[in-house]
Amino acid sequence: MSTTADAVIIGGGVMGSSILFNLASRGLTNTVLLERDVLGSGSTGRSSGCVRMHYSNEVHARMAWKSLEVFRNFDEVVGGSVKNQAAFVETGYLIFSGNDDVDVFNTNVAMHQKVGIQTNIISQEDAAEIAPGFKLDDCPAIAYEPRSGHADPSGTAAAYATRAREMGAQIKMQTPATTVEISSGKVTAVVTGQERIETPSAVIATGPWSRRFLLQHGIDLPLEATRHEVVHLKRPLDKLPNHPGGGDIANLIYFRPEGSDLTLVGNGNIEQVVDDPEIYAARPSQSFIQEVWSRLVRRIPVMEEAEFSTGYAGLYTSTPDSHPVIDKVEGIDGLYICTGFSGHGFKLSPMVGVLMAELMLDGQATTIDISPLRMSRFREGDLNSPSYGFKVLV
Repeated sequence: MSTTADAVIIGGGVMGSSILFNLASRGLTNTVLLERDVLGSGSTGRSSGCVRMHYSNEVHARMAWKSLEVFRNFDEVVGGSVKNQAAFVETGYLIFSGNDDVDVFNTNVAMHQKVGIQTNIISQEDAAEIAPGFKLDDCPAIAYEPRSGHADPSGTAAAYATRAREMGAQIKMQTPATTVEISSGKVTAVVTGQERIETPSAVIATGPWSRRFLLQHGIDLPLEATRHEVVHLKRPLDKLPNHPGGGDIANLIYFRPEGSDLTLVGNGNIEQVVDDPEIYAARPSQSFIQEVWSRLVRRIPVMEEAEFSTGYAGLYTSTPDSHPVIDKVEGIDGLYICTGFSGHGFKLSPMVGVLMAELMLDGQATTIDISPLRMSRFREGDLNSPSYGFKVLV
């Protein structure tokens, strides 16, 4: 069976859904999203959901800043029947510098302020008021983003998809793409096990499956599927009823409140390369639980009295410089790549959709300069240089 579409999005995570919605909001509604399983079933469904803006490179910081405004006003931006599916919660976000990072930390905060991000270096006394019970005397510098927080990754993906469908887009789940047909240097169709969809444009937004899919089409990008782990701990509510989110460079952890009584904690630097994204341990190891818990206790001593609740593991799609690829493929008209977010993707996803729509409809992204995210940087040896050893904040 053969059908036609103006564009086909391959991958139904938060990136694919955001792209689909943003194309529809620009008027391109004869589109199809193909998802091998169900929406958000890959990396999106196992994201930690943090929404903050502290990064060491401006392209990430700008994308996170503009995305935060979408999260904070999600229902108004997306419209239609979507109501509170993104579920943004403002908690504020503290970033703790390590002893060796003070100068670059201050430089990065100044860059954020120049961009327009609401953030400041605060004193230990101010931090103690924001986060009672935190150990702060080892912090040479602390930054605070009062408007940051967290949101629901799966809910966000579903909301984008729902609204795009309301505007005329099609979504086909349990429908993996098998190949993109290319003729005379142009995309001509996307093929699934059930049909051939004639189209001039295809977007590969397949997360940890991207390298495998791209290699089928002769495109070799340095992408690795890497396993990350997250733990939920039940707080002693009489001593720590709530707390802000945090990124701790000294202890190499990130954390945020979850629900009414849990704290989510992870470590973006502990990663395991996974050969097959279909096969990996989906629960955290005992050694990871103990390690990340002990690191959290260094920052929040009362968490020594916490109880283990649950945990999970998911997959990042990592690049050598921990920055994504958002680009059109040279030499293949109509083929676009959106992958390699290296654990940063969810908080950037609203702006990723905007930028991809600009790239596809206008020929280039204009809201933000995404040249640092071009495919050719790997061949050129022009990688982005993070100023922190903590990958979460590159």
